[in-house]
Amino acid sequence: MSETVKIKRLHPDAVMPKRATASAAGADLYACIKEPVTLAPSELAKIPTGIAVELPREDMAAFLFARSGLGVKHGITLSNGVGVVDSDYRGEICVGLCNVSDKPYTIQPNERIAQMVIMPVVLADFAETEELSDTARGEGGFGSSGKM
Repeated sequence: MSETVKIKRLHPDAVMPKRATASAAGADLYACIKEPVTLAPSELAKIPTGIAVELPREDMAAFLFARSGLGVKHGITLSNGVGVVDSDYRGEICVGLCNVSDKPYTIQPNERIAQMVIMPVVLADFAETEELSDTARGEGGFGSSGKM
C-alpha cells in the first residue's frame, strides 16, 4: 500500500528524500548545510535537512534511523538512537548525529545522513491497574530469556 507524504522544502538547497532502490524501506535524508561539519570523536551535532513533512494520517509517524554505511564504516549514528517525527509536527526535520568512533568524520553538504521510514503507530489509551496478567516470562528482564 502506498501513501503520499507531503514534503515542504524549507531551504532552496534542500534535497528531497529518496529511496536508494524501489524496495528500500527507508528514504535517505540529506544534510542541508552550506559548509562541511566535522564531528570529533564523541561529539554530537544537530544537522538540518531543510525539509518538513506532513504525514497522511494521525496514526502514522516518521522514524529516523542511522544509515548502515555511516554507522558501520565510520561510527556515525543517531544521538537519540531513533528519531520520531509525530504526525502533527510541521517543523524542520533535523538529525541528531554522534561520532562513536575514535576518528573525526566530516559531513559534507547534501550528504546522506539518515534514513526515514514511515510506519503506522497505535495511539493507545493508558489505564492504571493494580494487577497485570501472568506470563511464562513474568518479571524476567534483560538477558532472562537466555543467550542464543
